[in-house]
Amino acid sequence: MPKLLNLRAALLLSMIAAIAACTTLPKETAMSRPAIAALDLPRFMGRWWVIANIPYFAERGKVASSDNYSLRQDGGIDVVYAYRKSFDETTERTLKASARPLEGSGGAHWKQRFFGVLSVQLQVLEVDSEYRWALIGNPKRSLAWVFAREPQMDAATYAELVERLRPHGYDPADLLRVPQSAAQVGQPGFQ
Repeated sequence: MPKLLNLRAALLLSMIAAIAACTTLPKETAMSRPAIAALDLPRFMGRWWVIANIPYFAERGKVASSDNYSLRQDGGIDVVYAYRKSFDETTERTLKASARPLEGSGGAHWKQRFFGVLSVQLQVLEVDSEYRWALIGNPKRSLAWVFAREPQMDAATYAELVERLRPHGYDPADLLRVPQSAAQVGQPGFQ
């Protein structure tokens, strides 16, 4: 039982630090574009592989990670972050959260809650017309993700997508790829 309490306390402290990271001052940018005008929420639901992110402690060092979204009847969204600490692990670990699109955002700007009390705002900045990839950020521009429906992405597509974050106020050099296969661990540009 004490081990379970320590794990819960560690997770809670991790989420508090993640929220603090999201509330830092925004980076100086010449001009940044807002999130997309409207998002087809039902089409956005499902599993998105985390291809890259601006690393922060809660996701740093994780492999084979994904965000899994399910639309609820009340318009809210159930979120399950799935990951492994190494490719030697056979079972995914998960962290659950909930989100709600902010009114007037066309579904593209969410308030996401962890443990029912800690919250962060996320924005869908761009999404492919076929919903094969998405660029996610936050209003403070301290966090960003490249998502894809498949766990692997070729280098040219990745480079293009990371560069697309620049007009949104992000420095592409801040992003690192998340290993989705054991062969990617330790490779240049990967966490």
